[in-house]
Amino acid sequence: MTDHETPAAEPVEDELVDDVVDRLMDRADASGAALLGEGGLLTEITPAVLERALDAELTEHLGYEKHDPAGRGSGNSRNGASPKTVLTGAGAVTVAVPRDRNGAFEPKLVPKHARRLAGFNEQILSLYARGMSVRDIRSDLAAMYGVEVSPDLISKVTDAVADELATWQSRPLDAIWPIICIDALWIKIRSGSVVSKPVYLAVGVDMDGRKDVLGLWVGDEGEGATTWMTVLSELRNRGVEDVCIVACDGLKGLPDAVTATWPKATVQTCVIHLIRASLRFASKKDHAALVPALKAIYTAPTEQAAEQALADFAKGELGQRYPAIVRTWRAAWSEFTPYLAFPPEIRKVVYSTNLIESINARLRKTSRNRGHFPSEQAALKVLYLAVRELITPKARDLNHVAAHWKKALNQFSLFFEDRLNDR
Repeated sequence: MTDHETPAAEPVEDELVDDVVDRLMDRADASGAALLGEGGLLTEITPAVLERALDAELTEHLGYEKHDPAGRGSGNSRNGASPKTVLTGAGAVTVAVPRDRNGAFEPKLVPKHARRLAGFNEQILSLYARGMSVRDIRSDLAAMYGVEVSPDLISKVTDAVADELATWQSRPLDAIWPIICIDALWIKIRSGSVVSKPVYLAVGVDMDGRKDVLGLWVGDEGEGATTWMTVLSELRNRGVEDVCIVACDGLKGLPDAVTATWPKATVQTCVIHLIRASLRFASKKDHAALVPALKAIYTAPTEQAAEQALADFAKGELGQRYPAIVRTWRAAWSEFTPYLAFPPEIRKVVYSTNLIESINARLRKTSRNRGHFPSEQAALKVLYLAVRELITPKARDLNHVAAHWKKALNQFSLFFEDRLNDR
């Protein structure tokens, strides 16, 4: 076969997979069978796939194929199989686990004493990450797979996340970050009575233009710059030596906490926060007119042009109707104006502090689904699992924040005096 013919092999494999799937779906349609649950098509097929793989494991362990004369006199041989019921991603299935005569075979796919496979655990964690309670998870699994799962089993699976969470929360971080966005969201925790507490969130954009959640911290009953100082100091202790831009809301004292941690950092009030704070003062029927009026301010080519746009807004009908919006922008002006000095490539990325908003939206939805959490640790486990589903380390397609990141990185390097080039 010539070189130019080689790539045809991969599509052939895809065609075979498609053919198998088509035949399975045709069988399901013809018989009216469900895919999952008792009597479901996947539930029937899963044991056959597992048993085929277990037979292959035993063959590797013994060193010869089934019925191969080479096994005679080898000192070990196949010795039938034992039925075992395990919980899988397709539901509860009974598998014939092969044995060897010497009892030395240790299957990896279905380990001894294991009653559920990793895929089933992941299904539980996925439901837990959506903020579902133990009762809801049990009900969901029963509906999907026709299996009854005990509350203790769900607790064991979710409790196993605690060690993973601790490792993630203390992992070393890169020395320099072009952007770190910080924000807090509110959750309800039962501590005698149900109280609202802030969860501090830091999301970074690394040198490759990918976003990553750097950590989650539950605070006391009230967001404060003092707690933010503790959070930022922890990030510094985990290896973050310098940040070009720290985007945040307008919390009093927060800019001082940032510059105390990273003296060269530019503190930038998040444009999204400013817009949201502005719209909070206005009737919804005026939002459609307010958005372009505010856009004229934050898309202005210079600070002087932005000042003129704000002055025009203040004099106009909307500004007269909502003077609190004008006060909001003027109060945040010193932290907002660095944005106006950035070239377009950096503006696009900084404005897309949407990147923290999309994560916040998922975490808020998760916490709303749950209502309240029994403890801070339970809240962190659920939020961490939600983050884990959103952020895949080093996955460019999923986490990339800018289509033309290299252009933005070049502008960062120029604008921030080659601080990025020193690494």
